[in-house]
Amino acid sequence: MRKQGLGNGGALARAAFLAAALCLAGCVHAPVYHVPATAVSNSFKEQPPDGWKHAQPSDGTLRGNWWEIFGDPALNRLEEQVSVSNQNIKQAEANFRAAEAAARVARSALFPLVTGSMPINGSQVSSRLSQFVHTPAPVGTYEIPINASYTADLWGSIHRAVTASAIGAQVSEAQLESARLVYQADLALYYFQLHGLDADEVLLRQTLDSYSEYLVLTRNRFRGGVASDADVAQAETQLYTTQSALVDLGVQRAQLEHAIAMLIGKPPAQFSLPHAPIQVGPPSIPVGVPSELLERRPDIAQAERQAAAANLQIGIAKAAFFPALTLSAEAGVESTSFVNWITWPSRFWAVGPQFAQILFDAGRRNAQVVEAQASYDATAANYRQTVLTAFQQVEDNLAALRVLQNEAGTLDRAVSSAQRALTVSTAQYKAGTVSYLQVITSQTIALQDERSAVDLRTRRMTASVLLIEALGGGWNAAQLPNTRQVVSQP
Repeated sequence: MRKQGLGNGGALARAAFLAAALCLAGCVHAPVYHVPATAVSNSFKEQPPDGWKHAQPSDGTLRGNWWEIFGDPALNRLEEQVSVSNQNIKQAEANFRAAEAAARVARSALFPLVTGSMPINGSQVSSRLSQFVHTPAPVGTYEIPINASYTADLWGSIHRAVTASAIGAQVSEAQLESARLVYQADLALYYFQLHGLDADEVLLRQTLDSYSEYLVLTRNRFRGGVASDADVAQAETQLYTTQSALVDLGVQRAQLEHAIAMLIGKPPAQFSLPHAPIQVGPPSIPVGVPSELLERRPDIAQAERQAAAANLQIGIAKAAFFPALTLSAEAGVESTSFVNWITWPSRFWAVGPQFAQILFDAGRRNAQVVEAQASYDATAANYRQTVLTAFQQVEDNLAALRVLQNEAGTLDRAVSSAQRALTVSTAQYKAGTVSYLQVITSQTIALQDERSAVDLRTRRMTASVLLIEALGGGWNAAQLPNTRQVVSQP
């Protein structure tokens, strides 16, 4: 027989207990969360090079498609394919959707769980038993029960778990944006490195034409008895060594082209880039101030959200010290007759609370609180370290751009001087006043300086990409969905 209720005395006792529980609920608090404090300078140590500037309010910051600052249509087209076709980004996006769904799963614990069934049973007493007692006829029972249970969130642990799960989705979203920024920056790096090789190839081909002319000159002088065979051998060595360097560029270029194909989700066999030497220098990039990094870098947002979630776990661990209240109810119809099954007299119901309290756990809950506090301390330290790493990366690339810009001016003068020295050595060799070794030496120095200038232009472009990546690209923490948006998704 099911009990029809708890009676007035039971109802009063339950109300008294609930009132006491609500009073105790105020005792269970997670520590008030504040973003972990970290040292932030007012400005970067490495000031931008001449011609660069800190962002002013009217300048804004890098936004959205940050790669468009380079003004390269081919790069723009490739970057647009990364978010659409890159499989690693697709994986991160799927992980974010899973985290959103997990947050909504956690939110369902705030509501009652209602289940229904339709059991139909028959029973018959054993014939062996009929020797001793009267055996009734077979009995059939028909039921349609509906059960409901609800765990009251007296101590806020369920709400904290829901919020922590929603923050987990925010962490996943920040991871997605971090992955997107990394692969977009990688593509730009490979793109400029590849076209830097194209510029190097143009230089080597021009140099080979010049060396071929020197080889013809030396052979003619050898035939005329003016130069030795050693001069011819040196000219041939210079030519063939440069040809070898040109061939070697093909390996590096092919590998970079394959890497770009992978980033845009294509088989390497279906992708190629036309040769296009780098002709321009790095653009002017709005740098801003260090404090802006806390909002602009997705990895910093990820670390901060992880600290917020860890803080909530402390409150959840503390709530385990208090009793759990579960409200359950059951109602439906039942009968031993199919004809009278679904009728008003066949109704039944039962309702009542259940309180559960751990009386002894050998210090388990205390250890869980200590564990949660230690976990928070670890995430806070990780956040601070992430911020410091971000500052370092910005400073590194600001320094690189500043130093490389100064180096470019010096190297341009070195290239000009090396070309003048080669011209003088060539004239002296034709006049017979110096040996061909002097020409070879001048050629080697001139080629080294010219290749260094090409490499320096590539390094400046890649440093600008790394600076943009260190600044967080065009992202901002305001783009993260808030916790309410996460759990309210359809």
